[in-house]
Amino acid sequence: MSGQQSDTSQVFTKQAVDAAIKIAVIFLVVIWCFEIVKPFIMPIVWGGIIAIALSPLVLKLASKSGLSLGKSSALVTVLSLALLLVPTFLFSGALVTGTQDFIGEVQEGTFVIPSPKESVADLPLIGDKLYQFWDKSSTNLDSVVKAHAEEIKSVVSKGASALGGFGMTVLQFVISIIIAGVFITNGKGASEVFHKIAIRLAGSHGEEFSVLSVATVRSVVQGVIGVALIQSILSGIGMGLVGVPATGIWMLIVLLLAIVQLPPILILAPIMAYVFSVESSSVAIMFMVWGILVSASDAILKPMLMGRGVDIPMLVILIGAIGGMMLSGIVGLFVGAVVLALGYKLFIAWIDSEPDSVDEEEIQSEAK
Repeated sequence: MSGQQSDTSQVFTKQAVDAAIKIAVIFLVVIWCFEIVKPFIMPIVWGGIIAIALSPLVLKLASKSGLSLGKSSALVTVLSLALLLVPTFLFSGALVTGTQDFIGEVQEGTFVIPSPKESVADLPLIGDKLYQFWDKSSTNLDSVVKAHAEEIKSVVSKGASALGGFGMTVLQFVISIIIAGVFITNGKGASEVFHKIAIRLAGSHGEEFSVLSVATVRSVVQGVIGVALIQSILSGIGMGLVGVPATGIWMLIVLLLAIVQLPPILILAPIMAYVFSVESSSVAIMFMVWGILVSASDAILKPMLMGRGVDIPMLVILIGAIGGMMLSGIVGLFVGAVVLALGYKLFIAWIDSEPDSVDEEEIQSEAK
């Protein structure tokens, strides 16, 4: 009897050790694969989001033009890359040229800051200090530069770092757009894999959750990122017409503010004050009205672009965008808003879904 128990114990120990080794090996392979794929996770996720957002456009183009799905996908991918890279190259070229001209004028002593208007001093809170600093800079720039040398050095250093981060962000977007093109071209296979994973994870609710996921992604991309892009472009048009310096940078800031659900007026208001100080009253008033309309346009645009049944609370978008930016930089700002919104809708759908009949019977039997 004791011999049989000993044999059973040995078999159990052997099986337990064998299972532990197998689990450890599988765990090691999974961790290893994750570390290999880790640098590409964000571009892949963003590529999937872009693919979901652009797939209706590609399908419509394929049906209208008679092109194959692959050619339509390639055309949309090339156009998307052009929309990203052409403004980036223009902005970079203008920035480099402007910086070189500025440095040359400073070295030659020909750089001149125009004197401020008296109306600048009437601005609330910062009017007096701004007028004094501006006036001193226009009359004795050398002393201002020497007095604030450390601050200027710090700003220049942060600006260079920001430009480096901007370059990496553009590279991530390029990779993501290419990945999106691959996803769209192989849309049927990618969709089947996604549905199988959803069913594997959520059982009978997997199909419902996968459809909801696609609808939520499109809704957030159109209703949040789309509206932010439109507001940024409209702001840029207004600033360009009145001659606001560094319009491209202000457009980028407006875009980021709009994505995190903050009104563009937060950045447009100081620009309005600047326009009032350098332009005529009629031009400044027209720009102010334009800026107010642009800032309030989301009240009209969001209901038009955001699909029914997938409304997302502003707080969810705000937390997702800020958290994503803290995690992965500017790309995370876009991805975080979409992913957290998707998680929110899946969580709500899971809460509202009715339990399976088997689960209900087990609960009732246990209660008895």
